Amino acid sequence: MRRTKEISAGLLAFRRGNALEVLLAHPGGPFWAKKDAGAWTIPKGIVEPGADLLTTARREFTEETNLVAEGDFVALTPLKQKSGKVVHAWAFEADFDLAPFASNTFEIEWPPKSGQRRSFPEIDRIAYFTLAMAMEKIVNYQQPFLRQLEARCSGESFP
Repeated sequence: MRRTKEISAGLLAFRRGNALEVLLAHPGGPFWAKKDAGAWTIPKGIVEPGADLLTTARREFTEETNLVAEGDFVALTPLKQKSGKVVHAWAFEADFDLAPFASNTFEIEWPPKSGQRRSFPEIDRIAYFTLAMAMEKIVNYQQPFLRQLEARCSGESFP
């Protein structure tokens, strides 16, 4: 049976210090270059039919950040984008050193209709943000992931 809508899977890394902070990724490429508020995302990618969701999320996290996700993964309630794509996410606690950050790349024709192809990083930067700042930075449809994480952490029901 064929899927009619795409499915993505990603990871929401967080750390606890003076405040709860989450790791977000800024999309690379010319379309996103001058966008900040409402542009950041959790590292995620497309799930191939039949592939394990969490395995895909972990692989995509590493491909997009050059960091390895380990620990206890807690499933968050999946979200649906306007396009109909369903995004599955897992939260996990990790205080990464962001210095080794590197991302895989993609190639597009740029500038449009120029006939020239250019390569861009899929993610051009990553950073930890407090939840309040992350709510401003993250794409709107992913805000419920942050609220779910906050509720779980404040209730100490998080592993």
